Amino acid sequence: MQANLQWLDDPEVFRVNQLPAHSDHHYYHDTAEFKTGSRFIKSLNGAWRFNFAKTPAERPVDFYQPDFDATDFDTIQVPGHIELAGYGQIQYINTLYPWEGKIYRRPPYTLNQDQLTPGLFSDAADNTVGSYLKTFDLDDAFKGQRIIIQFQGVEEALYVWLNGHFIGYAEDSFTPSEFDLTPYIQDQGNVLAVRVYKRSTAAFIEDQDMFRFSGIFRDVNILAEPASHITDLDIRPVPNANLKSGELNITTKVTGEPATLALTVKDHDGRVLTSQTQTGSGSVTFDTMLFDQLHLWSPQTPYLYQLTIEVYDADHQLLEVVPYQFGFRTVELRDDKVIYVNNKRLVINGVNQHEWNAHTGRVISMADMRADIQTMLANNINADRTCHYPDQLPWYQLCDEAGIYLMAENNLESHGSWQKIGAIEPSYNVPGDNPHWLAAVIDRARSNYEWFKNHPSIIFWSLGNESYAGEDIAAMQAFYKEHDDSRLVHYEGVVHTPELKDRISDVESRMYEKPQNIVAYLEDNPTKPFLDCEYMHDMGNSLGGMQSYNDLIDKYPMYQGGFIWDFIDQALFVHDPITDQDVLRYGGDFDERHSDYEFSGDGLMFADRTPKPAMQEVKYYYGLHK
Repeated sequence: MQANLQWLDDPEVFRVNQLPAHSDHHYYHDTAEFKTGSRFIKSLNGAWRFNFAKTPAERPVDFYQPDFDATDFDTIQVPGHIELAGYGQIQYINTLYPWEGKIYRRPPYTLNQDQLTPGLFSDAADNTVGSYLKTFDLDDAFKGQRIIIQFQGVEEALYVWLNGHFIGYAEDSFTPSEFDLTPYIQDQGNVLAVRVYKRSTAAFIEDQDMFRFSGIFRDVNILAEPASHITDLDIRPVPNANLKSGELNITTKVTGEPATLALTVKDHDGRVLTSQTQTGSGSVTFDTMLFDQLHLWSPQTPYLYQLTIEVYDADHQLLEVVPYQFGFRTVELRDDKVIYVNNKRLVINGVNQHEWNAHTGRVISMADMRADIQTMLANNINADRTCHYPDQLPWYQLCDEAGIYLMAENNLESHGSWQKIGAIEPSYNVPGDNPHWLAAVIDRARSNYEWFKNHPSIIFWSLGNESYAGEDIAAMQAFYKEHDDSRLVHYEGVVHTPELKDRISDVESRMYEKPQNIVAYLEDNPTKPFLDCEYMHDMGNSLGGMQSYNDLIDKYPMYQGGFIWDFIDQALFVHDPITDQDVLRYGGDFDERHSDYEFSGDGLMFADRTPKPAMQEVKYYYGLHK
């Protein structure tokens, strides 16, 4: 198969040769590697050779050939944003598409249900291109194994070649993309070529309120898989009604040769609670395990059990060890139309949290994530909505450990397709009811679910943000309901299509609703509990009036709290030649037009993670309902 540039123009092509999404578990050769690091993972982060092209027509066409002369290529750091490396235009924009007012462009299959628009992005003057090259050798532990490459985040459309051979194509910027390199891998001198286009049809459903970047902005790893390998782990801990006992069901997917799987579960103190052995390949299910005395996971006591599975071959040689921490907890929407977690009414003291670093944009470190967790805990914040895309893989484990509720949001926002200059006008809304866009958004739901399904911190799946509503989003909800009965589903945009409320969202979710209107809803025999998915909007000297919302918690059990917009400013440090100091620049400060200016700065913290005065209000009022 050869790469096709026209895939950029077709919403029905969003993955080619991409491996299926799976659980986010790690694997090691033995338990000693838990501390030293797995021999089965090799980072490709660091310096890559790089070429920037302003348009697809100007790209170096055959750069992926092993004998290509790349001496005139620059060097770029991976992970990183192309724009922050000095190429292209830094641009912040809120609701509109970046090309509005410059280029007439409509989503395929909307104005005309039966045709694509040739050259929509593949021959576009505003579609910059990054061509990356990386040469690497295989470590001894990788030789003779199946070799996978994992891109944890690439914005926005990704083509991959190895040693001159086309490997695959992927969209969905914020979930990992994996490809099998095995047919073309060499022990030495591998030439990995990656082409990243800033825009494809995915741009119509990745219209989030944020700086618009491009490039390989999360980790890149190659992974070696032993002869028998656990590719997926599905952990189902279910408390009984008394919340004192429960059962554990575990299913794995094993690729390669049939293997013996030895499972052990330990409590927080390391005591063995149960063990079991199963043999097979493909889908391997363990017998149900019963627990007589449970410790429940909650924000107050984020108790995690330790699961370990050892994989042995036919000669009882250890091939790999898979550890995973999991927790027991219940999430219920009862007949009284109130959500309960572990038999206690849920009160969300939440924030919306973009990933952000003032120096590196959406390239964030473990130190950034740990600092954000500590800030949340110190200010009585107990919940995070991953607005408006899946976060980096470690974030979910950190929230498990800290006891932070998660609303795990899909990478979906199509704001510019249905709201124009403030008016609701969905004539070319996507995904809507459009069958040509259905597979792409279902795939995003599937990826979000598969990667993060084992995390007790996730109590809501969120179908996305500000994408109106329609049959396609209803189908996303149906996917989650079919696969997961342990969580609820959230979506705000169905407020625009009340006729779909019985099929979309378990909660009445609104943005920036006035307290008196919330009262009117709650006193009018409502069918669902109420949740503020965005409220307060902490821009400038804001966050006054928080008590008006907080008072609703005591008066109305069906009012379940909300998520403040938002946690941290999106602003970038720029060196000011006049003052000779590094200063924070916001939307509109980079000679970009159009812009929503200071709307990039509405966090409880400045972009350098200095708390704003408003954080004191949050700590006080959220502390009243811990």
